[in-house]
Amino acid sequence: MKKIGCLWCSEKELKRRDFIRAGSLGLLGISLPQFLKAQSVMAAADQARKQSKAEACILLWLEGGASQVDTWDPKPGSGFRPISTNVPGIQLSELLPRCAKHMDKLSIIRSMHTEENNHPQGTHYALTGHRPNPAMQFPSFGSIISKEMGRRGAIPPHVLVPDWGTERQYEQYFGSSFIGAEHSPMVIPDPSQKDFEVADLRLPKSVPLERIQDRRSFLEIWDAHHRELVSRAEYADMDKYREKALDMLMTTTVRDAFDISQESDKTRDAYGRDAVGQSALMARRLVEAGSRFVTAAGYGTNQWDSHAENNKAHRDTLVPPLDRALSALLEDLEERGMLESTLVISMGEFGRTPHINANLGRDHWPDCWSLVLGGGGIRGGQIIGASDERGAYVAERETTMGDVFATIYKAFGIDWTLEYMHPIGRPVKIANSIGDENGTPIAELL
Repeated sequence: MKKIGCLWCSEKELKRRDFIRAGSLGLLGISLPQFLKAQSVMAAADQARKQSKAEACILLWLEGGASQVDTWDPKPGSGFRPISTNVPGIQLSELLPRCAKHMDKLSIIRSMHTEENNHPQGTHYALTGHRPNPAMQFPSFGSIISKEMGRRGAIPPHVLVPDWGTERQYEQYFGSSFIGAEHSPMVIPDPSQKDFEVADLRLPKSVPLERIQDRRSFLEIWDAHHRELVSRAEYADMDKYREKALDMLMTTTVRDAFDISQESDKTRDAYGRDAVGQSALMARRLVEAGSRFVTAAGYGTNQWDSHAENNKAHRDTLVPPLDRALSALLEDLEERGMLESTLVISMGEFGRTPHINANLGRDHWPDCWSLVLGGGGIRGGQIIGASDERGAYVAERETTMGDVFATIYKAFGIDWTLEYMHPIGRPVKIANSIGDENGTPIAELL
């Protein structure tokens, strides 16, 4: 045995590499107990990651907020009757007959309670778990998953589809804020359009692939095509974008992933030839290729915002594409052996009022609403919480966005108690709940 300071070590236990590492701690202001504790925390995180099942997430975003009583939580005040599912005792709205056949793969949270009642604030809250703050910006949970899970190959880890152009009011809330521009989503066009193409994934015909093997040549090409578009961007970010762009240009699998025309007509028809269905199909393709988080936002700006003619809108234009796309996605993922590793969640920014207004519509309602999730290790066939007899208020087990995020992070093996330090010097909880408390994973789902 040899004595090192106050420590006794055997010859076998004493390794030069470890000695150098431990002996350098003092220079960094770190004590040995702190170092050992950090090692223990890292080992626990590694073990949690190994035991987790989720490797990617697909978010079906219901822009504008769906009516809970007309979809996942049928009530007598709905204009639609409840129907049975393939899980005894669980009923859905008659507008969701296909999803009813997959209830064993899905779980519903019927006691969601959030704190914002308008679309911008509600969207921000649903995606970040934080109320808007003029002094701070917050990363979306998709960006956090991108950061914590890391890239898988050259495929963009975080994608938002489709791009609504000037119509998208809340795109910034899907972004990464202060945790790094590389974790903001790549936004791509509507894959249901006949002229669909993702720009800049192919080299100009005049430039052979061999030429860009030289990084200088690539930078010349990139500068010529894009410098004017990003002349005000920070060059640190530009270096990251250049590296990722080079990977994407030189990797045929990336171009193939975005080429939805490779799908059979049967598959495309199953999802639906509209923006909702093709965005969900594109999400599956990207996750299969390596993306970590894809938002399929095929509904238009505030399309679920049914202040007038709620029943007509839900029956004719809103719920049928969701029922078709979500059920097709679940079937597709299962057939490909991807459902266990791909978490699927469908939600909007809040729900709708349990009562009908003078315009035969339903207004904004964050007090109690529903969302659905499955795959990625989430146990299906579960109902979490309950609303009252009208679907107006939480009757049992209030659930917050922080609880949902904590559940999702745990499914990925991410420590849901993590806090990021904001540039202004304030800690930011990644699973922030009401009252600035940490959310709690929903045990029944994991």
